[in-house]
Amino acid sequence: METGRSSAIAVKKPSPTPKAIIFQKFGKEALYIVDEVRDVAPNGCPGLAIPQKGPCLYRCSLQLPDCTVVSGTFKKKKDAEQSAAEKAIEMLGIHPSTNDLSAEEACDKLIACVKYFFSDEFLSSLHPLSGHFRAALRRDGDLYGSVPASVIAACDSKLSNLCKLINPKVESNHFLLISYIMSAAARLPEFVVTCEGQLSIWRKKSYPPEIMESSLFQQSDTLDSICIKAMHIPCSLEKAVQPVTLNISSTGYYLDVIAQKLGLADGNRIMISRTIGKASSETRLYFAAPKSYLMNQSSDFVNVKEVAQIEDLLNSRASCLCGQDIYGDAILASIGYTWKSKDLFHEDITLQSYYRMLVSLMPSGVYKLSREAILAAELPMALTTRTNWRGSLPREILSTFCRLHWLSEPVFSTSSIPLKASTESSRLDKKLKFSESVELEKECMSRGAINDLELVGSGSAFKCEVKLLSKSQDLILECSPKEFHKKQSDSIQNASLKVLSWLNQYFKDPDLSLEKLNNSASALDIRIYPENLSKKFALYLSMRNIQQTETQGGKFLKSNSMNMQTTMPDHGVCCLSTGGPDSGVYPSNGCLLFISYSISLVTEGGNTKELLESKEEFEFEIGSGAIIPPVEAVVTQMAIGQSACFNTELPLQELILSAADDSVRVLSLLLSKVCWLEYSISLLQLTEAPEDRMEQAFFSPPLSKQRVEYAVQHIRQSCATTLVDLGCGSGSLLDSLLDYPTSLEKVVGVDLSQKSLSRAAKILHSKLSTKSDVLPYNGVKSAVLYDGSITMFDSRLRGFDIGTCLEVIEHMEEDEACLFGNIVLSLFRPRILIVSTPNYEYNVILQRSNLTSQEDDPDEKIQSQSCKFRNHDHKFEWTREQFNSWASELAARHNYSVEFSGVGGSADIEPGFASQIAVFRSSLPPEEENHPKDDDLEHHYKVIWEWDSNNLSRSSL
Repeated sequence: METGRSSAIAVKKPSPTPKAIIFQKFGKEALYIVDEVRDVAPNGCPGLAIPQKGPCLYRCSLQLPDCTVVSGTFKKKKDAEQSAAEKAIEMLGIHPSTNDLSAEEACDKLIACVKYFFSDEFLSSLHPLSGHFRAALRRDGDLYGSVPASVIAACDSKLSNLCKLINPKVESNHFLLISYIMSAAARLPEFVVTCEGQLSIWRKKSYPPEIMESSLFQQSDTLDSICIKAMHIPCSLEKAVQPVTLNISSTGYYLDVIAQKLGLADGNRIMISRTIGKASSETRLYFAAPKSYLMNQSSDFVNVKEVAQIEDLLNSRASCLCGQDIYGDAILASIGYTWKSKDLFHEDITLQSYYRMLVSLMPSGVYKLSREAILAAELPMALTTRTNWRGSLPREILSTFCRLHWLSEPVFSTSSIPLKASTESSRLDKKLKFSESVELEKECMSRGAINDLELVGSGSAFKCEVKLLSKSQDLILECSPKEFHKKQSDSIQNASLKVLSWLNQYFKDPDLSLEKLNNSASALDIRIYPENLSKKFALYLSMRNIQQTETQGGKFLKSNSMNMQTTMPDHGVCCLSTGGPDSGVYPSNGCLLFISYSISLVTEGGNTKELLESKEEFEFEIGSGAIIPPVEAVVTQMAIGQSACFNTELPLQELILSAADDSVRVLSLLLSKVCWLEYSISLLQLTEAPEDRMEQAFFSPPLSKQRVEYAVQHIRQSCATTLVDLGCGSGSLLDSLLDYPTSLEKVVGVDLSQKSLSRAAKILHSKLSTKSDVLPYNGVKSAVLYDGSITMFDSRLRGFDIGTCLEVIEHMEEDEACLFGNIVLSLFRPRILIVSTPNYEYNVILQRSNLTSQEDDPDEKIQSQSCKFRNHDHKFEWTREQFNSWASELAARHNYSVEFSGVGGSADIEPGFASQIAVFRSSLPPEEENHPKDDDLEHHYKVIWEWDSNNLSRSSL
């Protein structure tokens, strides 16, 4: 829509500030200490300090792991901090952005950078690359002082940025990057040496003796040898990923050790990938440079070309991890020099951590890992309330997913529609607002977006569009949701979840036809670009398809002390056993549950049981899809305090191995035995969901909104001028009515709760006071709220055109509900009456319970059902038969006809509507209706608040 405001969230990132650059390099280890400078000595004389006049000045001391930098004085603290960061960047040789350079200038800068790396002063700097230079000086024989070009490419991001300016294809081809570095070195014959067919660079002159004798080398020589765990990833998918150990001596170079694991003579032919995971990580892939690439080097920038064809096979597993082409076998290791220390950094990479990297590439994997529940959790299907959502939020998950797949950051474009105008708006503005509201209403009505209609007139409504693009800015998909939201953040989170949900579907079944792919995307308001989509994810999906192991089924461990058994093939659950006292408190949709669980891998015969995952307390909301279906299917049959044990078939192998602490042992079991998973669960606690939360978890839009919309449509069609809402509560129906053009002139609400009436008064007063000036179609001239019982007659409410009573009668005793029906239809006598109440039979779906079959007395059948009422305050809930009988008898007794309908579910599919509705219509013509005489006036209700079109308001609250 063109009438609203819109904003796109940063397609192009601004240049990072000095503080941002420092944070990227040092993280939380960078400590800023800001002091006030209160005294200033004139002419630099410390003995003549004079108290400073005017604003206070600030000086910042920036403490880094190996140095401290002090800024000048500034009027603002933030300027002092940025100055200190800028000084640190200059001292450490960290280079600012070079995005504005031409290709020729980038070439010159690249040559200058390579020259600086081989200078005397660089060797003692904190730059990560300086560690490699010092290690190169400990290499033996012809390798002495030889620095692999791949190291220079991997350790300095500025070089990468410069090469992208020379040739943008560097972004997707790191072989080009190394070629440009070698070309730059060839332009410096007086400083460095290169050899044809070699991917390494030597300094031409030796370093001065004082540098070689400094503590830089003496300290390194005293370090103990270290053993580092890494992973060997074969190129062939038929070979398993295997752990390897890197034995790094105190005087050796770790790249030479990695080269030996790959069957190479030394590390000069080693290629290094970009970092995997976080930017501060040193986890990388190491592999041998293809031979054809070694023979294709040029000293001329202009003649640097891409390798036409590489004879080595692509390593799909390794390539997926880093988003770059990896050829041949590869070593995955976390080792290197960082900005934080001059010592060698290293961490172990285990089989578990490798598979966790694979899991994180799946859309749901990031969520599973954030919850530390890889086997139990699942990405929720809907965005529940923030208080019930657990783990990383959708926007954060989507951004992480894009980084791991080396996509551009997702682009979020939000648009807002102003839905409430100032009372001081001009007549022209009023017409504009009216037009906007009508257009929005038409758009919402055309697609049945009930949720959107509710927002008209309530402030601003927000929508968010999301685009996913490759690094080369090819559009992969775009999501344009139709729904509006009251908060901008909610629109962003919901749009992100739609994209994640579709990506989950796509990753699970990538072989769908183009037509089915488009249909599944359209259902979530997503448009895909198949060519760009398959180009980006084809390698990962093909690797996963080959890697998936066949599910083993049909063999399950028998359970001891079993007091209940059932089989649920739809959820893959077999041999369910539960134990513990039945508290009678069962979970239902919308409940917040706390469970403890353990999941073990069990081999055939039960001889081996390997614990994979366990949590003492795991929290999730029933009905949101935040847990795998087998667990939810079992938990919904448990009462608080009960425990259950059941078995399922195996999920994806990568999920099992990423959950297991001893992944090597678990892998051997999977390959040699028939296995399944055994779940042990205890239901610790649950927080009952309010009725509206339970309905919201099951219906979209929520059932409460569907009921209101049903009533609104009937009121608009009736051309009624007077309305009474019996049991109006906080005024949700009256509030919604004022968002539409209607023929209503008088609206009345009645309720027993003064707290609810107080809320309704505030809402209605604010909306009526504003709309009477701004929206001329709203013809309401008066509104009144009464405190009173709807089982008592008040003559002021007799003869209204339409009455509503939505989800009220179930809060009475059954005899009171019958009394209400008689009083309303015999004394109030509205021309039309709309009554809604829960359909008890639908609780079997909402609560996922089972009904006990009884074919004798219908009343006995109701009592035997295991379903509970939807709200603790409900005194009864009727079946369709009971409700139809009640309404039909009332209608016949008081000269009304009655029609039955409902919302939620379908009349043609058992068990009918979730909320059943009766619409009563008077059979008597208006002239035959009895009107009260003066002496028949009965005023039993108390006026709580009233308003008229002259903007006069009175309240007794």
